[in-house]
Formats: sequence, structure tokens, C-alpha cells
Amino acid sequence: MKRKIDTTIGRTIYGMRLAAGEPPFAHIRSTMGLDRFSLRGKKKVSTQWNLFCVVHSLKKVHTYGAVAS
Repeated sequence: MKRKIDTTIGRTIYGMRLAAGEPPFAHIRSTMGLDRFSLRGKKKVSTQWNLFCVVHSLKKVHTYGAVAS
């Protein structure tokens, strides 16, 4: 992994990953408190995860406003 990140292409790809995917997971885990799922089973866990994602998105809309497309 270190060898991959040390290349120019690797740094670019890793930088995009940090900018795009990591902040929502960190926010959901730390601020919203989802350290563990409280339900069992794939369907229930998926539903719980989707609810946390919806709440995360609604908080962003509330804070920053809806983006007109």
C-alpha cells in the first residue's frame, strides 16, 4: 500500500478518496454516534444505515440549503 501511495497516480487517487468518501462516514460515526448497529440481520442493518444516510443528507440540506440543478 505504501508503494502505491508513494506514486503520483496513487496520491491523486487516494486524495480523491479522502475528499469524496471519508467525511460522510466520519460524520455519521462520530457526530451522529453510529459506532455499532443496534439491529441484527442484513435487511435491518441496511435499513438502519439508509436511515442514517438520509438524516446525514437532510442535515446538510438544512445547514447549507438545497442546491438548484
